[in-house]
Amino acid sequence: MSSTGELRHTALDALHRSLGATMTDFAGWDMPLRYGSERDEHTAVRTKAGLFDLSHMGEITVTGPQAAALLDFALVGNIGGVKPGRARYTMICRADGGILDDLIVYRLGETEYMVVANASNAQVVLDALTERAAAFDAEVRDDRDAYALIAVQGPESPGILKSLTDADLDGLKYYAGLPGTVAGVPALIARTGYTGEDGFELFVKPEHAVELWQALTKAGEGVGLVPCGLSCRDTLRLEAGMPLYGHELSTSLTPFDAGLGRVVKFEKEGDFVGREALREAAARAEQNPPRVLVGLVAEGRRVPRAGYTVVAGGEVIGEVTSGAPSPTLGKPIAMAYVDPAHAAPGTTGVGVDIRGSHEPYEVVALPFYTRQK
Repeated sequence: MSSTGELRHTALDALHRSLGATMTDFAGWDMPLRYGSERDEHTAVRTKAGLFDLSHMGEITVTGPQAAALLDFALVGNIGGVKPGRARYTMICRADGGILDDLIVYRLGETEYMVVANASNAQVVLDALTERAAAFDAEVRDDRDAYALIAVQGPESPGILKSLTDADLDGLKYYAGLPGTVAGVPALIARTGYTGEDGFELFVKPEHAVELWQALTKAGEGVGLVPCGLSCRDTLRLEAGMPLYGHELSTSLTPFDAGLGRVVKFEKEGDFVGREALREAAARAEQNPPRVLVGLVAEGRRVPRAGYTVVAGGEVIGEVTSGAPSPTLGKPIAMAYVDPAHAAPGTTGVGVDIRGSHEPYEVVALPFYTRQK
């Protein structure tokens, strides 16, 4: 939301409207929810390719001689160990261990990093990094207005992008980024998707966004590329078992509560924000395992939603964090935190309370969907 309380618009706003997009308020941004059928958009990403405007994400640049030291102190991961050109999934936590946001950090150069935060938390992350930078020789810069972000996702995405760039896409590993030119536009080309498919994210100047979107659209015409909105992005990430802040992650959970304790690197040198609280959370989780994030697949047709209780034997054993119809499975699915006793795949007798009716669900391992390599 802008300081005047108005919705923010991406550089592609007029283009989305010309394509007939249904727009929605997402974290203070006016974003495309869908262009036509969200099921068709979802299926296109799984089988062909989809084009997304992700310009609402929050880019924060950290530079200076102590940029790595600052990020190692401010975040739970070992950021100093990330090689230039690579990226890492990590989290920023409060002193009490609660998750402020999950992040991707790209190391762009020896002393330059780009932190990408969720749209809803970008200001919180910026404020926290700025505050934590006080004792370091490093600069934290708000670069949210410096970038537009376009993603092309799906099995046809490498071919589409190869037709527009001479960058070494084959050499670009998952969780890496390299500078290049796409359709004549300078871009940071990253490979860190949120759909469960192969794909690329292109960070460009806002004034180049329309030109790049149109070039990608033209390049993908023959292979089924379609524009995609936030609605199918949510069902794609849900099938892929990927957490969404505000659903699977929050300040009331530590990474250990969320089953993501692996992102916390106690072995790195020096102190970091939340270290002591997270050590206690790790020990607590070992002795008294917290609720486990599991997949639930419906036996019927009723769709579970976030906040619905999970039940077994008349007792509440957990809560749904995300739920939707799965276009790929053809059934409603959900992620939920449940008591460890009911977390094993195949556990029977589990239901979701949907408006007073206990609908039967099967407990499955996450993710629901894994792409064929």
